[in-house]
Amino acid sequence: MIKILLAPSETKQSGGTASFAPNTLLFESLLPYRNQLLHAYANCIQRGDLSALSKLFGITKEADILAYKTDIIHELTMKAIERYTGVAFDYLDYPHLDTKARQYIDEHVILFSNLFGPIRASDMIPEYKLKQGVSIGELKPEKIYSEHASNLLDDYLNDDEILDLRSGFYDKFYKPNKPYTTLKFIKDGKVVSHWAKAYRGLVLREISLHQITTMESFIKHPITGLSLISMQTHKNKTEIIYHIDTHSN
Repeated sequence: MIKILLAPSETKQSGGTASFAPNTLLFESLLPYRNQLLHAYANCIQRGDLSALSKLFGITKEADILAYKTDIIHELTMKAIERYTGVAFDYLDYPHLDTKARQYIDEHVILFSNLFGPIRASDMIPEYKLKQGVSIGELKPEKIYSEHASNLLDDYLNDDEILDLRSGFYDKFYKPNKPYTTLKFIKDGKVVSHWAKAYRGLVLREISLHQITTMESFIKHPITGLSLISMQTHKNKTEIIYHIDTHSN
């Protein structure tokens, strides 16, 4: 089977339906570290220093900062895959997938939250705001999760093939020790950066709609707007390079 690693988004959908239960997230043994980060996050918010919160949230307008000064422990939750609303998630368009495709996403995708660490697409999380790469007080989330979640992920993914759709920053959270595959997108001879998120979302949508379960079948599967140029393997990483058709974004 394939497991797909996906980066989160700093933009998120508001609202929710159920109370937050951190012990239900992937890897219950991470609960002490998640609680440590959650308490540090809550302490930063309670102190209310606008300058510190601006850095923590990655926003500058006072009204926007104040809107995120909430106790997320008591906020309502929704599936992580629905909570995030960035470019990749817009192009995945999870809410409008059919039932089987949504179930595939729920079962095959692992997200890497800057606050909660590795979580299932179906894990229920509250709305929060945290700038990628920012420490929470004295704590560095990527360091904590690298130290305490890497072995858990190695075991969890032991019998699966891995398609890593994350941006490079999230190697700081986890870098597979077994063979894994990444994607690169080329347009007009240049590597696409921002719009790579869109194509990762489109690729994930295609995988879920066709219930693809092996990397062999993924490589053979045609994707509208993309042409496979080459595959390059270095150590345990295989990079599939796609050309974006000129009529695409």
